[in-house]
Amino acid sequence: MGKLQSKFRKRSDLYRESQEEKADDTCDSQVAQYEPAHQGSVNTVTNLSPHLCASGGSDRAVVVYDWEQGRMCQSFQGHNREVTKVVCYPGSTWIFSASRDKTVLMWDLNEGDEPIQEFCGHELVVNGLAISPDGRKLCTGSRDNWMCLWDIESAKCEQRHNISRNLVTHVCWVPGSSSVVQTSEDKTIRVWDSRAWQVTNTFPAKQYIQTHCDVSPNGNHLVSSSNGFGGQGCEATLWDLRQPGCKVVEYRGHLQTTACCAFLPGGAAQVATSSHDSSVKIWDQNTAACLATLSLDGAGPLVSLSPSDSTNLLCASFNYGLHHIQVEQGTNQTHSSGESSGGAGGLDIKAVARF
Repeated sequence: MGKLQSKFRKRSDLYRESQEEKADDTCDSQVAQYEPAHQGSVNTVTNLSPHLCASGGSDRAVVVYDWEQGRMCQSFQGHNREVTKVVCYPGSTWIFSASRDKTVLMWDLNEGDEPIQEFCGHELVVNGLAISPDGRKLCTGSRDNWMCLWDIESAKCEQRHNISRNLVTHVCWVPGSSSVVQTSEDKTIRVWDSRAWQVTNTFPAKQYIQTHCDVSPNGNHLVSSSNGFGGQGCEATLWDLRQPGCKVVEYRGHLQTTACCAFLPGGAAQVATSSHDSSVKIWDQNTAACLATLSLDGAGPLVSLSPSDSTNLLCASFNYGLHHIQVEQGTNQTHSSGESSGGAGGLDIKAVARF
């Protein structure tokens, strides 16, 4: 591991030096340029620790990156098609990756560069991936309409359930609960009981495909996002999980598919969304007021978000890799591309690094 880290460190230092030499007067030069984590589009990013993230992309690699220092730590090669989702178990060095090769692989940052477990059984691309709060079970969902529950230690599939047209797009486990929530291309959100492996609630179908979902840290609320075009259907929706199917507010303002949505940590009650329109928006969770917008011109679809804390946010893009974004109380001013136009809440949002 030490030799590998040393190799990546040297490559990263050389890359940074070359980028510094190329710095010019454009606004992009204000964004730190680090060694790219991936070659090609990045499909997914999540936090492994306060300063480490794990990501996956079209290059089939799972990469661990120190986004604070701008250094690659590890690159795992094992999938034979692009990686669609990556999740980590909090407080551990476990990483799980799903792929278009129909498999899920488990990695350990401290156990070399080979997968330590493989979960096989789906017939199509795996898009949903979630770990139980106790770290014993893994939930997977696929375009093959199957939702599966696995024992992590044995990699045995313990429960399977097929629902017609349930082309799973995302899965998340409700904190401190036995419930699992999933979104689907059939425009429906379903809540599962992981003990009986049955659907306990189905939310009223939206007009458009549900692309992603996230559950608030207290387990009381769910936010889901929708595909769409021309501003129609490009919203995120806040739901009350204590009253399943109860819609609270909608966050409207993106012009293309809202690909990802996430609750921001801390007590500010804010939601972040990213879109195919190359923008990230921060919303007041309760009033649905847009507090700030960041446009990453040329980045292409922004497909994944991962908040590290109340002020740091990671974003995956098709064209420009990963972005480190900062959210702070601001002056409500409008800035050039790469910085925010502040909303009613006086937030500043800006990209500070790209890798």
